[in-house]
Amino acid sequence: MRGFYITHLTFLIFTTLCFPQKNTEKTLSDLDDKSTFYSNIAQTIWEYAETGYLEEKSVALLQKTLKDEDFTIKAGIAGIPTAFVAEYNHNGGPVIGILGEYDALPGLSQQAVPEKKSAGEQAGHACGHHLFGTASAATAIAVKNWLKDNNAKGTVRFYGCPAEEGGSGKVYMVREGAFDDVDAVIHWHPSSVNAASAGAALANKSAKFRFYGVSAHAAGAPEKGRSALDAVEAMNYMVNMMREHVPSDARIHYVITNGGKAPNVVPDFAEVYYYARHAKRDVVVDIFDRMVKAAEGAALGTGTTMDYEMIGGTHELLPNLTLQKIMYDNLVAVGGIDYTEEEKTFAEKISKTLGLEKVNYDAAKNVMPYRETGTPMGSTDVGDVSFAVPTVGMGAATWVPGTSAHSWQAVAAGGMSIGKKGMMVAAKTMTLTAIDLFSAPETLEKAKEEFLEKRGPDFKYTPMLGNREPALDYRK
Repeated sequence: MRGFYITHLTFLIFTTLCFPQKNTEKTLSDLDDKSTFYSNIAQTIWEYAETGYLEEKSVALLQKTLKDEDFTIKAGIAGIPTAFVAEYNHNGGPVIGILGEYDALPGLSQQAVPEKKSAGEQAGHACGHHLFGTASAATAIAVKNWLKDNNAKGTVRFYGCPAEEGGSGKVYMVREGAFDDVDAVIHWHPSSVNAASAGAALANKSAKFRFYGVSAHAAGAPEKGRSALDAVEAMNYMVNMMREHVPSDARIHYVITNGGKAPNVVPDFAEVYYYARHAKRDVVVDIFDRMVKAAEGAALGTGTTMDYEMIGGTHELLPNLTLQKIMYDNLVAVGGIDYTEEEKTFAEKISKTLGLEKVNYDAAKNVMPYRETGTPMGSTDVGDVSFAVPTVGMGAATWVPGTSAHSWQAVAAGGMSIGKKGMMVAAKTMTLTAIDLFSAPETLEKAKEEFLEKRGPDFKYTPMLGNREPALDYRK
């Protein structure tokens, strides 16, 4: 009988050391206590509003925040000055990655007021990445403290990811092997609702097509000119006709970034910037190849020459249901947010600009029902990460319900208390999810098994943007 007690005691000691109790009350309380601290960081990054690959001040602030918490910083990942990794290793164990973004969008300047009001010629955080990066840093710090307080084994790693908006920053990091030793990756995104269903995103390939012609006086000697703008317009016409003959759920967008300088001068240079998207990357590759043929034909028909530069390219998102249900349960446990009267006044004014009769406050307060399938709309370079390591994500209501990303309304809400409150919902949910994974290594094994099965035994990672170097000047 005594042997039984000794064996049982040994088992309890073993399980306590290897599978620590979660003890999350203090962790969540600490996040609440530091909410003002993190809100100030997010606000500062919101004011910086730095676009992709130019996020020097935002990165410096996040690196200092993590370094002050005993994280080891490795800067300049994958040859990108604003990409970095911050790591805290506590006695080895599993490696959990937390993704953070911080780039703004050009041309969406806005003040934190409920009417469209420019803050000047600058970018704006219309996708909430100032909240994204800050909440993820808060998560990494909270998890680090939990590992220490509970003497648990584990490594938490914050990935500073630049240029999500068109620059495909994470793709270069994946290509460099930055995620090769990670057991799971956690991320989130600002939204107008709280949701943690299985995510979906479109594969994407983008490029700038440049045409070179011969300038001439448009009235005095037009026969001597060969218009590069004509070539751009010819390409656009052919691609627009092509829309009838691609899958109906494909997406093609373009903008003429340079069409000449004066109407009376035949343009000798013109440029058009294209995106192609679909839920399957092989379809995107086919569409893009046809777009290249259209560009070649346009050049041939207008007597110009053409080249193109790959700008970005991302995989679709590979969901992991093993991880996703855990994150959903944690989001339900954390819950959404309640608006103050001041926030309601702000929200009601924003709602009118969206053409809505009233604000759906329940969308911010409650959590959307769990779904294992979704309809992909946008694209994200998280897709490439999800093909490198089991990945799980969520969205938190940081914008007034009904707000679309990439809008001035999103910038405004992200610059005031509504955005900050939603940010802390994300930080708490991601923290609980990471703790769950550190506490149950068998879950990580199950997630990896699902990941390998879905990815397929013959999978070989091929970046959609090929072997090009990071497009550090892609906004030019």
